[in-house]
Amino acid sequence: MKILITGCCGFIGSHLTEKLLKKGEVILGIDNMNDYYDVNIKYKNLKILNKYNNFTFKKEDIRTTKVIEEWKPDKICHMASFAGVRYSIENPKLYFDVNVNGFINILEQSVKNNVKKIVYASSSSVYGLNKKLPFSEDDKIQTCNSPYACSKLAMEQLAKTYFQLYNLSSTGLRFFTVYGPRGRPDMAIDKFLRGIYLEEKIYKYGNGESSRDYTYVDDIVNGIISSLQKEVKEYQIYNLGNSDNVSLNNFIKLCEKIVGKKAQIINLNDQLGDVPHTSADINKSRKEINFNPKIKLEKGLLKTFNYIKDEI
Repeated sequence: MKILITGCCGFIGSHLTEKLLKKGEVILGIDNMNDYYDVNIKYKNLKILNKYNNFTFKKEDIRTTKVIEEWKPDKICHMASFAGVRYSIENPKLYFDVNVNGFINILEQSVKNNVKKIVYASSSSVYGLNKKLPFSEDDKIQTCNSPYACSKLAMEQLAKTYFQLYNLSSTGLRFFTVYGPRGRPDMAIDKFLRGIYLEEKIYKYGNGESSRDYTYVDDIVNGIISSLQKEVKEYQIYNLGNSDNVSLNNFIKLCEKIVGKKAQIINLNDQLGDVPHTSADINKSRKEINFNPKIKLEKGLLKTFNYIKDEI
């Protein structure tokens, strides 16, 4: 089976690609290597992937690539997107251009070239300001709170439409605050662990009572692969979270414990686009794709911190 992975040099994409390569899958990876964060991080990830003989890389943009027509993959893991809530507020047009128009290009080529299935990255951000916790896939989505969230919801609706029109099988995965080694440097987890270790100031937005459902990258990758292996022709959405939300205050305390130093905290007001809480109901994903997160937050943070220390 030939699998195309978009965004293969990014955080989640590189872990997913590496895991599938180890399983012996034939992988074509594409990434546009943009400079949203230090592009050298992506090139380091690419160096890891290039060690495998069953891997081929092309530097391509999802908005313009013709790689599906050329390579004709059996299945696609679409991980490429512009991420980040706050940056999306400053650049809403960019997020819709890349995330939505890029996905349309992938969908159109998939229909024309008989792709069996697309598994794509959505986000817990689509739940927005929903107050009922934990978030369930059946909840009404009416309160997205950032252009990023809106772009992900638009991707879900496009996938549903292409299933209705063309019977194109797809699965959208709503990721809940993914962290781990090789994480993006703009993510709070990386900033907190690195900042505390280097005795730099870290910024805490709000009173610290906001909470997140932190999910280790290996658990996320296992969920993606399980979704990819499901052979039923369908349109589905699944939550991939750890089902255990932690307040920001408790999260910072845990980071201090892991690092062995006290945080130097600067308190600021809530940021535009933030949501107060995320929490995943994973009953559906447990039942239908055997999703079973195993890495608890303290263990995952220790793994992440050890990686960061080695990189500094």
